[in-house]
Amino acid sequence: MTTSDPSAFDRLRTRIQALRAKTIDNGCTEGEALAAAAKVAELLDRYELSLTDIEIRETQCEERVYETHLKKRIPIDECIGAIAAFCDCRVWRQKNPAGEARYVFFGLPADVEVAHYLTELIDGAVRAELGRYKVSMEYRRFRHQERHLANASFALGMCASIADRLVAMKAERDGVIRSTGRGLVVLKAAVVDTELARLGVKLRTVEAGPGRFISPDAYDAGGVAGEAVSLNPAIRRR
Repeated sequence: MTTSDPSAFDRLRTRIQALRAKTIDNGCTEGEALAAAAKVAELLDRYELSLTDIEIRETQCEERVYETHLKKRIPIDECIGAIAAFCDCRVWRQKNPAGEARYVFFGLPADVEVAHYLTELIDGAVRAELGRYKVSMEYRRFRHQERHLANASFALGMCASIADRLVAMKAERDGVIRSTGRGLVVLKAAVVDTELARLGVKLRTVEAGPGRFISPDAYDAGGVAGEAVSLNPAIRRR
């Protein structure tokens, strides 16, 4: 990787690993997950703004795989596209040799590193919040045969809410970056798209299947969990 400071990316990765130790390993809440997302976005933007346009153009794109270890679709499918967009990279879903689903992020090394981290973080936060929901009085009102649907609805509502939050956070970040006078977002998109074309990779959007049955109450409870905190993730101009 070409950069005026060869250790800069290593320092960014070290900071991400430190955030991971404080959140994922300790079963973070949704609010803590989004706060960590805001922090890592700030670190990422500062790092990439330190690179010149030439350095970015000469950076080789990478793939980073997130394994779900499941063969079925999971709620985080609902926000995986927002995670990729938040990190200025591309993502596709495929099966590993065992038939399990996995997500492949493609983009600049720092971007895919952050995308993988956020996927891991949000996936863990959804599981943690669902665990808390399952011991709530609201959840206990569901009959036993309704609880599987309630679980899926809560997680789906939370992921949809997080996706909306990430989209809003990304728009704010892009506005701050544009105010620096750098066309960084457009430049990175061009680099990634050029590399995908060179590799002959063509992505397509798959239309959503039939609508899902949901429990409105559980879905709304998940949405509330996804809107728990007010964040301002944008980098600050110096």
